[in-house]
Amino acid sequence: MSSQVGQQIRGAGKKPILSYHNVMKRFGNFTALNGVSLDIYSGEVVCFIGPSGSGKSTMLRGTNALDPFDEGQVFLDGSPLPTSENEARHLRRRMGMVFQNFELFPHRTALENVMIGPVTVLGTSKDQAAKAALKLLDKVGLADKTQNYPANLSGGQQQRVAIARALAMEPELLLFDEPTSALDPETIGEVLNVMKTLADEGRTMIVVTHEMNFAKRVADWVVVFERGQVVEQGPPEQIFDDPHTERTRNFLSHLGWHG
Repeated sequence: MSSQVGQQIRGAGKKPILSYHNVMKRFGNFTALNGVSLDIYSGEVVCFIGPSGSGKSTMLRGTNALDPFDEGQVFLDGSPLPTSENEARHLRRRMGMVFQNFELFPHRTALENVMIGPVTVLGTSKDQAAKAALKLLDKVGLADKTQNYPANLSGGQQQRVAIARALAMEPELLLFDEPTSALDPETIGEVLNVMKTLADEGRTMIVVTHEMNFAKRVADWVVVFERGQVVEQGPPEQIFDDPHTERTRNFLSHLGWHG
């Protein structure tokens, strides 16, 4: 099955929640994204894979208006992404983003880190935000770490706090930018397990990852980037077991991937 046919079957009768049309991004003379078009559908996990520097993280940062695209269009629920900073702040309420390096407030406890968004952005009362934050920290396996500061948490625990913080805003989409890349090997699994739980709940997730086993096991759709372009996309069984392009095969071979 070709990726084009697969895309048609995947999107049959549905409108994408997020649709990219020929997006471009340049940094000086470097073209980070060169005419990328993609659709993301509600309730699916889409993994972006490919070599470092191929444009995967740039796609996420453009989606969340942190580094807006230079050309092309992106539609969220059929409406163009905003361009002004004021509108972009509203957009970010709808998209929870989890970064590589946690970006927690070091002077706030785990509980306070999860509470702060709902209290300051959504106007939620502190009592209500605290109750919700406790449930979310329990969800990510940190019910006993609510009063710990980031310096007293492992990298995996900090990343799970960051996931709870993103969930606290009740986003429509979750964006993960290489969430395990800064972790020690023994803590990677605990973060991936939380992400697998979220995927099983039917959350819409875009995940930039170098964890190929996670992408094959959890993703509904996999997009392969190289040099700012999409070289192949399809269901994980196609990408990992029967890749259609030489560039995908070379990338997976370089990682030592044997299915």
